Amino acid sequence: MSHANAALTPRARLRLARLIVDEGWPVAVAARRLDVSWPTANRWATRYAAMGAEGMADRSSRPHKVANKTPVHRVKQVVHLRWKKRLSPVEIGARLPMPASTVHAMLTRCRLNRLSHVDARTGEPVRRYEHDRPGAMIHVDVKKLGNTPGGGGWRFVGRAPKATATVPR
Repeated sequence: MSHANAALTPRARLRLARLIVDEGWPVAVAARRLDVSWPTANRWATRYAAMGAEGMADRSSRPHKVANKTPVHRVKQVVHLRWKKRLSPVEIGARLPMPASTVHAMLTRCRLNRLSHVDARTGEPVRRYEHDRPGAMIHVDVKKLGNTPGGGGWRFVGRAPKATATVPR
């Protein structure tokens, strides 16, 4: 979006284009009149001739298509290495000969740029629960019993009888 004091606001572009196309002014004279360069005046006149008054509006400068887009099979290779091997962009770039910055951009597009977004054990994306109202959560208690020496605590194997102290006489 152009600012208020720009040389060519959409209204000024339309006025310039109408001078050139509708009234037949030479491009150089109309450009000098509105203090813009000849190529700029020619660009707006050509767009007005092709698209009319709608062509004078601001447009995005983002390209319509990318000429050297990364092929889909290469994106799948990068995503596979990230999920299954949990490699960094530098390591993936070394395995598949490509820049680490490109790998990072691909991982960001796939929302895999942070390892915290991927589960450590399965390599799958972390699934989060969403609830319709605050406080409506699933509550799961998990107790780890398998890796304790001796098979677990007293709740798992029962309490040992208390030893009574005997005093020798």
